[in-house]
Amino acid sequence: MNALIHNRKWSAISPWRRRIALFGAFFICVVASTASAAAPPKAAAPVPFEIAGWVPYWRVATGTADAIAHMDVFKEISPFGYSVKKDGTLVDMMKLDDPAWQNLIAVARAGKVRVIPTVMWSDGNAIDRVMKSAKLRNAHIAAIVKEVNDRGFDGIDIDYEGKKASTKDYYSIFLRDLYKAIGKKFVVCTIEARTPLQDRFSVIPKDIRYANDFVAINKYCDRVRIMAYDQGSIDVKLNKQVLGPYAPVADPQWVEKVVTLAARAISKKKIVIGIATYGYESEVASYGKGFSYDRMWSFNPRYATDLAASLGIVPLRNSAGELSFVYVPIASPAVPMDSPQFAAVGTEVVSTAQAASPAGTPTLSQGPLRMLWWSDAFAIRDKVALARKLGVRGVAIFKIDGGEDPLMWDVLK
Repeated sequence: MNALIHNRKWSAISPWRRRIALFGAFFICVVASTASAAAPPKAAAPVPFEIAGWVPYWRVATGTADAIAHMDVFKEISPFGYSVKKDGTLVDMMKLDDPAWQNLIAVARAGKVRVIPTVMWSDGNAIDRVMKSAKLRNAHIAAIVKEVNDRGFDGIDIDYEGKKASTKDYYSIFLRDLYKAIGKKFVVCTIEARTPLQDRFSVIPKDIRYANDFVAINKYCDRVRIMAYDQGSIDVKLNKQVLGPYAPVADPQWVEKVVTLAARAISKKKIVIGIATYGYESEVASYGKGFSYDRMWSFNPRYATDLAASLGIVPLRNSAGELSFVYVPIASPAVPMDSPQFAAVGTEVVSTAQAASPAGTPTLSQGPLRMLWWSDAFAIRDKVALARKLGVRGVAIFKIDGGEDPLMWDVLK
């Protein structure tokens, strides 16, 4: 009835007034539509920046104490870790019933920090065999899920390195099935850094195959920790830009390349940049236009600073933003290879006068040099700033063991 009355009233209006009314209504609609289209979209909520840290089993006492003292820094803590037998059976290398681990876990839970232990496996042949066998693969998944549930962990960190390219699809199946089986808990994937081919090779090989499917990893991993360290001499472009020896732990320029490449397939909301707290000592030799590096062992910063002090050398900030120096040894240091991070004794070096050239820097004419290159608090600060600039989820610190640069904690707060 109302519509009929309205229509009758409308028909009683003169034609020219009807045209004016219609035009006005059309104009109002156009203006409203334009205003709506011109309104800027609501900005997406910023992704909370997260800091994770690995605590290694070989330094359980100092590592757990260090992590507990700075628990307010972390969103995730990863006891490192479980190992895997050739048949896919888990091995608790940490001995998680140790009171030190139990205390760490209790403090983390009280502070609402996620506890996500790491399963580390680097036997490429065994990984390939287990992943390709549905029976072994499913048993391996069941063992992981049971351990996570029985111990009340918030998830698991899968760190399977040295995989074969032929394992790729089966590894993706493993991640898919683990992601489904673990339910609402976290699947964290720790993966090797992938350098862009044009930066890794002077001449790119025709047959390039990878062991990680970034698309599948993005789909089935809640966090993707990229091990953006141990760069060495892998980036041929950056190598050519530096005149002297160059073997960084992680040059920010290289890290940015690695993350930018990964972000083509992996959401930045999931990407976590791995940051090292250690360094390497290498023997350096010249081979004409460049240098070769024989990596000898890793070390914590204290080893390097103590050695530099004994030689009267001041470490310098290098082109990668890390610290380094070189010296000429008398003999090979007797450092036990099973625990290279902690050894700082047995090193025989020549005197400062013998080690240095007239300019104060050893030269290759004196024979092979030893080069120490490491990540200190300022280098870590640069990586954290880069992570924020790139808009990724956060950073993961490898490793928390009491031997890192103590100034790092001020950087992470």
